[in-house]
Amino acid sequence: MPRRTLCILLALTLAISACSRAKKNSIQVKGSDTMVNLGQTWAEKYMARNPGDFVAVTGGGSGTGFSSLISCTCDIAMSSRNIKDKEMGLAEKRGITPNEIKVALDGLAVVVNPSNPVDRLTMDQLAGIFSGAIANWKEVGGANEEIVVLSREVNSGTHVYFKEHVLRRGDPASKAEFSPRALMLSSSQAIADEVAGNSAAIGYYGMGYISKKQKPVSVAPDENSQYVEPTIENVLGGHYPISRPLLLYTNGQPQGLVKRFIDFALSKEGQEIVLATDFVPVEK
Repeated sequence: MPRRTLCILLALTLAISACSRAKKNSIQVKGSDTMVNLGQTWAEKYMARNPGDFVAVTGGGSGTGFSSLISCTCDIAMSSRNIKDKEMGLAEKRGITPNEIKVALDGLAVVVNPSNPVDRLTMDQLAGIFSGAIANWKEVGGANEEIVVLSREVNSGTHVYFKEHVLRRGDPASKAEFSPRALMLSSSQAIADEVAGNSAAIGYYGMGYISKKQKPVSVAPDENSQYVEPTIENVLGGHYPISRPLLLYTNGQPQGLVKRFIDFALSKEGQEIVLATDFVPVEK
């Protein structure tokens, strides 16, 4: 056999073994910061019932999850957005077949400091605030104070979803972007902490991060529509305008421990954990 052919076969063998690197009783789950607390709770409960198995869950953003799945450094990618065409193309080139599984639903809460009198906003007002067209709270019924815009960083699926569905209103031709003065923060918890301590701040994150230290605002599609709070009932009923699926991605159909873990996430107990962490079960 020619030397070049042997080298190609060796490279293919190494690539295949790299994607099969996980031990039978150990898997890595990486990705969406929105989902990281949910994933860690699933892992804790699963391992308590299956002490011979080990499931490690880390965040970093949906983009990080996809990069890890494509590079074979994780077994499951958590994502709060659908995989992009560019990511799918890269996966196919590397012999990875991303398989999407919906495991929960989420509403993105827009939050302000509890001292802020503003408690409801339209989608147009939100687009104006986060793009920088609306720069002072007095323009939307608040105090005469410059708005401090907070966003997740660009690698976050939450950032991508908010830009596409709020700033661009689902229009693929739109080029709307976040205000150049927006503060890009590394995690949903960082946004929660900043809003809690800054009376002029506004940010967004998954409903699971809402606490008494922030005030979620009600959102309406337009000024003639009903303002809706970000609650489980409103997301499940399709009434809250900023909601999305939460997803797991595997390389092909899940098998072994990967399948057992995902089956647990979709089980009655797993979906009760979804509800307990303030997300919405895929069925209720």
